[in-house]
Amino acid sequence: MNNNLSDIVLKMTNVEGRRVYGDNWENLDAITLEAYIGILLLAGVYRPHGESTKSLWNLETGRPIFSAAVSLKTFCCISRVLRFDDKSDRRARRADDKLAPIRDFWEHWEEILSKFYNPGTNVTVDEQLVGFRGRCPFKQYIPSKPAKYGIKIWTLCDSASSYCLKAQVYTGKPPGGTREKNQGMRVVMDLTQELRGQNVTCDNFFTSYMLGQALLKRNITMLGTMRRNKTELPNLSRKEAVHHSQFYFTKDTTVVSYIPKKNRNVVLMSTAHNSKEVSNREDKKPKIILDYNATKGAVDTLDKLIATYTCKRKTNRWPVIVFYNILDTTAYNAFVLWTEINPHWNENILHKRRIYLEELGKHLVSPYIETRKRLPRNEPAIAIVRKIQTADPPVISCSGSKQACKRSRCKFCPSKCDNKSPMMCSNCGKHVCKAHVAYYYPKCNA
Repeated sequence: MNNNLSDIVLKMTNVEGRRVYGDNWENLDAITLEAYIGILLLAGVYRPHGESTKSLWNLETGRPIFSAAVSLKTFCCISRVLRFDDKSDRRARRADDKLAPIRDFWEHWEEILSKFYNPGTNVTVDEQLVGFRGRCPFKQYIPSKPAKYGIKIWTLCDSASSYCLKAQVYTGKPPGGTREKNQGMRVVMDLTQELRGQNVTCDNFFTSYMLGQALLKRNITMLGTMRRNKTELPNLSRKEAVHHSQFYFTKDTTVVSYIPKKNRNVVLMSTAHNSKEVSNREDKKPKIILDYNATKGAVDTLDKLIATYTCKRKTNRWPVIVFYNILDTTAYNAFVLWTEINPHWNENILHKRRIYLEELGKHLVSPYIETRKRLPRNEPAIAIVRKIQTADPPVISCSGSKQACKRSRCKFCPSKCDNKSPMMCSNCGKHVCKAHVAYYYPKCNA
């Protein structure tokens, strides 16, 4: 976890821990916090999130790695006092900001999302719904989503990899405010503020002629479906023959009306296309529609992928649900970075993301296990502790030799950053900066 993020969690959790447990609270440190996060990731890999936490430590139904890492009591204590802000002045901050209980943590996390990844030519804007049925001042009901109730997050993803580049929590109307106009346009403009030269794919909630013109000023094109009642559209007939396409052009915008079925039409607007190109397929779909279908599903794919191995546990506190979603998204982003840097890693294995998450979780809990003085009670867990404490794994460090301590560019940072570091892997000899040590997973076996 980024240093700023971990500092926020450690500081505020220790404040709450001392308030709840008094002198019995032992201050949480970075190693223990990493172990806690590792347990969450491993719980998502090994068990469905609906299973009770207690059963994960059960001698018969659980896994030894949980008992070897931290005790059930320690895990539950941390979960109870996990905080991301100072509770003493929260009420005053919530008067102006509904996201106050996790605002600082969210903004630091969102700031680093796009620093590690250069998006391709296509990006996608859509909404996520993080399932939650507890009390939350901005909980949404979206019947088309699997969870139906939850926290809505506007998300920007790379269309090819589904890497999350930017996200924005929807908190509803501000206290005493009025309904926001042109919300879809405002969301896309906010999420794409740092982009230049890409194409944005979005659905009919966001797409409008005004949005297309505003994005063109930033050298960004737009492609999306449109609602037929938009005032900027011409009169569109649905009485044409099936598979018929009707095109409309302005200087920099193209609109197509396609008839997929009798008496039904689909309308798309694009500032990236300027021709009447139609495919040779039997349904004669325009190229605009084919390009839209190829790039529209990045956010939905991200939702599906993180739901497969989610670290989410049952809780009644919505800031913790947001935190779980941050962990799931960060773990997926890290997996994308790892596979793009190491394209041949387990390339013939279909479940390599599961392998990656398992290795990531074990790597996070290993430093805590190495410092354990008390052994767990069951034999399998004891064997894991002794194996880790006596092993001599490859490390990322600076050895005493001048050659090893020489600074060199980090293998993860983009070349334009020119970020140099003395830390290097003792096996493969590649340099890794402090900010990217967390992404050097699984352990190097070069």
